[in-house]
Amino acid sequence: MDNGFKKNVELILELDYGKSIKEASKVELYNAVSKAAMKLLDKDWGLKSNKKKVCYLSMEFLVGRMIYSNLYNMGLLNQFVELMTEHNIDIRIFEDIEDAALGNGGLGRLAACFLDSGATHGIVLNGYGIRYKYGLFKQEFEEGFQRELPDDWQRFGDPWSIRREEEKIRVDFKDQSVWAVPYDMPVIGYGKKTVNTLRLWQAEPIEAFNFELFNNQQYDEAVKNKNEAEAISSLLYPNDSMDEGKKLRIKQEYFFTSATLQDVIKKYKEKYDKDFSSFSKEYIFQLNDTHPVLAIPELIRLLVEKEGLTFAKALRIAKEVFAYTNHTIMAEALEKWNVSLVEEVIPQVYKYIVELNDELIKELTLFGVVSSEEQKKYLIIDDDTIHMARIAIFVSRSINGVARLHTEILKNDALHEWYQLYPNRFNNKTNGITQRRWLALANMELAGFITDKIGSSWTTDLDLLKKLENFADDQAVIKQFDEIKQIKKRQLADYIHKHEGVKINPDFIFDIQIKRLHEYKRQLLNAFSILYIYYGLKDGSITEFNPTVFIFGAKAAPGYYRAKAIIKYINEIAEMIAADSEVNDKLQVVFVTNYNVSYAEKLIPAADVSEQISTAGTEASGTGNMKFMLNGAVTLGTYDGANVEIVEQAGIENNYIFGARVEDIEKIKDTYDPVEIYRNDLRIKRVIDTLIDGTFDDKGTGMFKELYDSLLKGTDWHRPDQYYLLQDFISYCEAKLQVNKDYSDLMTFRKKCFINTANAGKFSSDRTIKDYAREIWN
Repeated sequence: MDNGFKKNVELILELDYGKSIKEASKVELYNAVSKAAMKLLDKDWGLKSNKKKVCYLSMEFLVGRMIYSNLYNMGLLNQFVELMTEHNIDIRIFEDIEDAALGNGGLGRLAACFLDSGATHGIVLNGYGIRYKYGLFKQEFEEGFQRELPDDWQRFGDPWSIRREEEKIRVDFKDQSVWAVPYDMPVIGYGKKTVNTLRLWQAEPIEAFNFELFNNQQYDEAVKNKNEAEAISSLLYPNDSMDEGKKLRIKQEYFFTSATLQDVIKKYKEKYDKDFSSFSKEYIFQLNDTHPVLAIPELIRLLVEKEGLTFAKALRIAKEVFAYTNHTIMAEALEKWNVSLVEEVIPQVYKYIVELNDELIKELTLFGVVSSEEQKKYLIIDDDTIHMARIAIFVSRSINGVARLHTEILKNDALHEWYQLYPNRFNNKTNGITQRRWLALANMELAGFITDKIGSSWTTDLDLLKKLENFADDQAVIKQFDEIKQIKKRQLADYIHKHEGVKINPDFIFDIQIKRLHEYKRQLLNAFSILYIYYGLKDGSITEFNPTVFIFGAKAAPGYYRAKAIIKYINEIAEMIAADSEVNDKLQVVFVTNYNVSYAEKLIPAADVSEQISTAGTEASGTGNMKFMLNGAVTLGTYDGANVEIVEQAGIENNYIFGARVEDIEKIKDTYDPVEIYRNDLRIKRVIDTLIDGTFDDKGTGMFKELYDSLLKGTDWHRPDQYYLLQDFISYCEAKLQVNKDYSDLMTFRKKCFINTANAGKFSSDRTIKDYAREIWN
């Protein structure tokens, strides 16, 4: 169909830049293509709808680069390809345009997948967050150390966002007031049936420039308001190791939740005036983790102070409209704020937190939890600390985990006392990913192969992949599947050579671990296992070994010293192996820089082996594991998070599970002694000792010694080897060598990969979002 898209691209280039397609720069072409697509959207896309509206509140929306997925969902990709081909332009021309790096990992990527699935299946699901100027950060390595640079993702412009100046909202803190200016990004469902909105708030000053102060030559003072306002939306997760950083984090969380609620109430009143009896029929708020929990006391405050409701009525409404997704069992990740900090930033909200605490105590008393000792583990305010997760659990109508194992741990352990109070509120919603982004676009070759075999309906119903199993014993089909994997490996090798200056051999096994750098994700265990193999190859104890490249991608939070040490350590290992001619034809390590969504779209389709090795019971779900499975990799992992369900779907015989399970760790946790394992196994000792014996150089930082001590001595805040690396070490190395051995029979190995793809249907975010819609949002 001709909708004028191609003509519009040419027209916009002519009007905006006075250039033809041939003359336009990459950025000019990007802006023209994006604007031409936006022109074809219905004029009335936005936040108004007569259906029930879900407001998805999240600190992160890791949407990545929008252009290809928007063109795909709008049905314009073929026309775009034709246009580029007509002018001899590579369709991948926009791969250097910045990602919208508005997230750090799984939390933000999940939010982006959910928005895609909601729009594709006609659910009114709008996202609300912050329009960070710099997103996370750009990562470089300097002598193997991570260096952070500002990631100015908007420097090429942001043609997919529309500034809604007329809808700005005032947000007040104790020491300043700012405008929250909304920027709306269309969330285009596949086939363009529904267009929802991602509304991101940008903080701007009420008074940007004081002319009088400037005239008096007080230049810094003249722009102080501007700088302090813009700081709120400048950076995702500013370092909060000190109080100033903590206050900025509280401001960020209050800023976007208050702006969102004021905005929603305003739109509600246009329809219902002052009658709030239908509020829960119109809206529900899904809290993605604890970051947006200030929305709860803020809604109550707005209803009481601005709309004249009683506290009791406001609380009743809050209990109907909030639902909370828990993403972790780790105590340190469940946000807690010091009372004095919250009082310093938002005293007007603190008093409602106190009232919520009083209401909770009344409710506990009704439940027969009477003594102060018994009540202590529930209190919202305890020891001068506000527990955000407790506010969420007390008020929300639903509390969900994100994988079956994770939800069971919440019910039976991490939040057991709450589960006893409110058993009906707890439920599981196993995470998912959008197959349109992570297969149809990221792996067009595999997508075409699947469509050829089973038709194209899998793009909106991933369960249909199960039909592929009919071909599992067809050698010709498995060979075709293997050829596609080789294409993706060659493409990745080219991409890494271009971006990292490192050559890798596409005939090697591609063993990949890409995720946020955190101790519980155990990148360090992976590094240790590579050294174990290295020494085995050197001393001849490992003989038959298929050449393997171990690829890492991860960013360490700027203030996370130990995570940065792990990056440096892996880079040291990479350098040592690269310089050793005895092994470098069999073994290679590459740590890619600035890992982001676009890099993931290259890495995941090329993987033979997906590393999912978190300590059992620590990874809530994972979504990277699902993306790898969908693209035909085997999982080398622990029995943790969604790995459990992956193995159930595709069969334990088609994956490689190792290590202690949750129940095993439960049995040993009080008696576990890593020092004993270290002393009694010379293979383990040899590897761990490389942290302190001078094998590697941390440039006098003491980083590696601190890692060594964390494993064998512990610290005042954790016991030795808190994530059981030594416990799982040998089991992991054995599993890794088994994968390597099985790869020798390539067609049998590739069949395992094929069966993983065929059984990935359950892990579509379409399924997850329909479960939310049916079971939580009504």
